[in-house]
Amino acid sequence: MIRLWGTGTTRTIRPIWAAEEIGLEYDLTPMGPRTGETKTAEYTRMNPKQKIPMMMDGDLALFESVAITRYLIENYSGGEIFRPTSPAERAQVDDWCCYIFGELDETSLYVMRRHGDLGEIYGASEVVVDSAGEYAMRHINVIEELLGTREYLMPQGFSMADMLLTTCLQWAVAYGLTLPVRLTDYLSRIRERPALQRAQEANVQKTTI
Repeated sequence: MIRLWGTGTTRTIRPIWAAEEIGLEYDLTPMGPRTGETKTAEYTRMNPKQKIPMMMDGDLALFESVAITRYLIENYSGGEIFRPTSPAERAQVDDWCCYIFGELDETSLYVMRRHGDLGEIYGASEVVVDSAGEYAMRHINVIEELLGTREYLMPQGFSMADMLLTTCLQWAVAYGLTLPVRLTDYLSRIRERPALQRAQEANVQKTTI
């Protein structure tokens, strides 16, 4: 059985969602990012990074949301998910995933989190938050243009790229950013997926210590 650790964040929902889409049985340990749970001796032995999410499948341990999500999708069948079958298709999905994670997750939305919600830890700065929000909107508008009238990012159908984008768009909305019309419609469609709804219910942060 797949074992997952971590709940309550945009990044922890990704592997949970992947497992739900595929129909995998998994054991989830609720664990927040700043509750002290990741710094226990037991968890640190498993994951020296002291971060969430984490996945174990047999002897394989993975510690990053994108890597875990990709592994589950590519190594287990099931679900209506586009799985690349050629280097070109895989590169196209990678292109989207790298762009979304690099420009939305790390460079803008998480910067907003660090200097907004986590300002007591990293230093609060309204200027940084506003600047990062503007940067996020710049790339959100680019994504809307590239999406065009397609239902999903990949013409072949719903893919891992859509999962990353959806989690980032929901994060952006939670931070008060206004999505353009086509991405608002896109997000509404994706939110209707039963697997995402189940994942959101599972991703409720609970402490275990």
